[in-house]
Amino acid sequence: MSITVTDLTKLYGSQKALDRITLEIQPGGITGLLGPNGAGKSTLMKILTCFIPATSGTASVCGFDVAEQSIEVRRKVGYLPENNPLYPDLYVKEFLGFIAGMHGIREKKSARVQEMIAVTGLEAEQHKKIGALSKGYRQRVGLAQAMIHDPEVLILDEPTSGLDPNQLMEIRHLITSLGQTRTVMMSTHIMQEVEAVCNRAIIIHQGRIVADDSTRNLQGLSATKVVIHVEFSMPVEKELLSAIPGVIDASPVSVILHPASSIPSRQGGISASLRHPASVSWSLSSHPDTDIRAGVFQFAVANNLTVLSLHREEQKLEEVFQELTRN
Repeated sequence: MSITVTDLTKLYGSQKALDRITLEIQPGGITGLLGPNGAGKSTLMKILTCFIPATSGTASVCGFDVAEQSIEVRRKVGYLPENNPLYPDLYVKEFLGFIAGMHGIREKKSARVQEMIAVTGLEAEQHKKIGALSKGYRQRVGLAQAMIHDPEVLILDEPTSGLDPNQLMEIRHLITSLGQTRTVMMSTHIMQEVEAVCNRAIIIHQGRIVADDSTRNLQGLSATKVVIHVEFSMPVEKELLSAIPGVIDASPVSVILHPASSIPSRQGGISASLRHPASVSWSLSSHPDTDIRAGVFQFAVANNLTVLSLHREEQKLEEVFQELTRN
């Protein structure tokens, strides 16, 4: 087990930052740690990286207790704090060499530094001072220092905070590649990032875990309806789609006023007049336990229509997050 936490509690005076947290993370993959500000995410990460002690409970990383075997834990963990503390007056290559020395890397230190520079895409920036780098490249330096000692576990606190869209995509791609060979835990407020990068999400609210599952399962956790999007070869009337078994609502993506002769009628033939607005593209809703896709295809066959596209709309993780963390 890469990370094991049992009944972990952290008090700051009378404030309970963590309230008997229990979780396990298997080796490999990327786990997203989500929660509102003040939920306890950073506190949990600081305990796992031996920066602060827990009030009660236990935690271990790669089999080493964070309270009793902190040196061994630090050898196994790479940590990128939210504020990414760097030395702005040092050159990138110089800084990584310094960090390698701090970890006791003596033999092949230069080779290891160059390897991390290549992995994080810092080749063109390695001879610049850190203070002259953009935010995106400083984040890359932070990731390089977190990986310099080849840790089994990477703990990243808001690694994409403050990045522009291009920088965000670059760091996201880098984290995805790192998750193929290491266990990665990362906190973030960007739900799209969790959906794109993480295979598991843990949601913390008021110091407690309120959800822990795969991102796909969490997306359907609180769904009250299922929406599919369908495009036909010809316009179709709303009342006909609403009559398909299981459909609770039909909404046109765009209204098209075509000649009446091209629109299927209530009886399955050609309508004599255009009684309702029609569209070739529709959003059809059903209850979560009802799959209407077969019915849609049967409707198309009965009305001599071709289904050009049909796909199910996934519930956004952001909606689940808001529901689970609503006070």
